[in-house]
Amino acid sequence: MQKIQSFQIDHDVLDPGIYVSRIDGDITTYDLRTRKPNTGDVMDNVTMHSVEHMIATFVRNSSIADRVIYFGPMGCQTGFYLLVRDADNAEVLAVLKQVLTQTINHTGSVFGATQKECGNFRTLDLACAQKECAAYLDVLNAKEHSFQYAG
Repeated sequence: MQKIQSFQIDHDVLDPGIYVSRIDGDITTYDLRTRKPNTGDVMDNVTMHSVEHMIATFVRNSSIADRVIYFGPMGCQTGFYLLVRDADNAEVLAVLKQVLTQTINHTGSVFGATQKECGNFRTLDLACAQKECAAYLDVLNAKEHSFQYAG
């Protein structure tokens, strides 16, 4: 059986940041790595779920809204995937920083936080999303981005 591309990345040398995970035709999959893998530092479900609701909503209302295919969490709980059609790396990074800032500054409820809108609406907490987004924004602001995996 062929090993999938994401399992071919050396997770022992992977640091938080933004990476191009794969390109399939006109769709780019971004690895938004918020935590260093295999350190025991993973997002709890409330944080992961809350960030997903906030970023998915903001990015689908951004300047790249019509090109966003998907935003969602990694099963390993160390980041998220963002799939964008006809992506420009610099533009995606700028939009990502914008939506992280919007989440940090948001004063209302978590988007989609009702029983009618979400299948597990009780596991949403804005403060958790804001803390995670602030930490990730600090990472993105602190380094230059090649969008390529290290190692």
